[in-house]
Amino acid sequence: MKHTGVPFSIARSLNTLINECRIAQRREFHDYFVTHLPSTSLAPDKLHPSHHKLPRADSQPHDGSASRSSQVTAARDTTVVRIPLKSAKHHFGAGVSRGSRPYNEDTYQAGCIEIPAFAKKQPVSISHRKLMDENVGSTRQTGDPQVFYFGVFDGHGGSECSEFLRERLHGYIEESALLFGMESTLQESGGGYDTSGGIMGEMDPEDLQKSLVSSWKETVGGYFKRFRPEYFPALARDDAAQAHDPNSIETVLTYAFLKADLDFTTAQATKHTKDVNEQAQQAQRSSIDDPVLSDRPLNDNDVLSNPDRPASQNLRTRPASRGSSPDLNAPIGGNTRFKGGSTASIVLVSTPSPTPFWNPSSPSTIIAAHVGDTRILLCQTKDGAAIPLTSNHHPSLPTEATRLRRYATSFVTDSFGEERVLGLANTRAFGDVGSKRIGVSAEPQITTIQLPPAGYAFMVLVSDGVSGHLEDQEIVDIVKEARTPVEASQKLVSFAVETAGEADNATALVVRLGGWERRNEGGGGSLGTKEQRDFRMRDAFDPRSRRQ
Repeated sequence: MKHTGVPFSIARSLNTLINECRIAQRREFHDYFVTHLPSTSLAPDKLHPSHHKLPRADSQPHDGSASRSSQVTAARDTTVVRIPLKSAKHHFGAGVSRGSRPYNEDTYQAGCIEIPAFAKKQPVSISHRKLMDENVGSTRQTGDPQVFYFGVFDGHGGSECSEFLRERLHGYIEESALLFGMESTLQESGGGYDTSGGIMGEMDPEDLQKSLVSSWKETVGGYFKRFRPEYFPALARDDAAQAHDPNSIETVLTYAFLKADLDFTTAQATKHTKDVNEQAQQAQRSSIDDPVLSDRPLNDNDVLSNPDRPASQNLRTRPASRGSSPDLNAPIGGNTRFKGGSTASIVLVSTPSPTPFWNPSSPSTIIAAHVGDTRILLCQTKDGAAIPLTSNHHPSLPTEATRLRRYATSFVTDSFGEERVLGLANTRAFGDVGSKRIGVSAEPQITTIQLPPAGYAFMVLVSDGVSGHLEDQEIVDIVKEARTPVEASQKLVSFAVETAGEADNATALVVRLGGWERRNEGGGGSLGTKEQRDFRMRDAFDPRSRRQ
């Protein structure tokens, strides 16, 4: 590939990234969506006046400019309002349970993210037709429709990593889109996003990719010495991969995942474990030095090749900003080293018009990025079948086994019949700082799917507390029987916990799509797995069962 940027320098690239990330100010996550409602529905009640002096004719709730291609003609006056997504029970539902565990390590996030639209552009004859104002969503000041963001994060060894992903991962995606100069697919030039003032003036996308991979190589080593991410065309060997767009959404997501994992890993490597700190303090208080502690090497607590490299996102050194999340100044992963990690599955939904994706007449584009054993499912409208968008990253997966056999010492099978690599069940995850050198990375598996109008009924995101016990079709059939996504998510989590015996933390997100009203039409509705689910429930409450 021909390089047209500045000469590549690892030290210069790292310093630029660190300085830029330190001064970058992240906004609060938008856990709401914006839509138009008829102004008549917001008129003041004559019996209960609002006591405001401003005439309604003079109010201007929204003055953001939008491009001509995204303007929708309304039949009557509308007002732009914000609706919290977690309160929209007919569009989104979340169910959470800690199961039989003493605490919950799962987290989730849902809302809108500030990145350019990536939906497939519609023909002019379709995009310019008039739509009813009840079906109209809101455009942003850039002219693009809203991009929705859903994510479920399953922590292991603690909740520090899953909480970090809930609060920070969307910010990494937004910043990566700016760094790479990602452009909207619905507009001719850049989608109205201003990338000036960032580091794009000094580094091009090729340098960003090389810099991040070099950081992994120098900091962690091992598996990452020959690491070549799939969606980094600057490091690709074959011509087909080099032809990949360096500013695509796939490259942005891969960079965001790897950058977040690098910052979390380096932040933990520079800390000491709680046991080491207590032993050091005890040795200092003792009048006679402990011979065991004195004989230990100075780098006994190091877990990476270069653990002294500071984390660029160690938030202890960053000033708090107005509108930032409350824990902006807190160190990543707590004050002591966190040895656990988290799996993650996120979904981005983009539409070619302001009409929201849950409208039966609206097509949309879904991109799923996934590491670990959390799961994303779609339900087809025509036959009611469960369509998985993710695969479990376990040692039993042939592609993962081939990737790790050159670095892992052994694959073992535990008493439950599950394969593990050096005691780990997941071959891809955030965190797990002690296993990075053998190849436990956060390089995401990315899947893109085009949703036709009303082609799919709903989408489900679940943690392994649900998918590890229930089959995909069982999960989908339970959702079909509910009236709203909120009811569906609660029933799904409740059923998984009640029938699992020693239940793990369970989290389920149910997102309504265009074919929601027809979810029971295809494939006999939910009858396909009803007998199997009834057997699970009877067995769970049978006093003669071995689990009792």
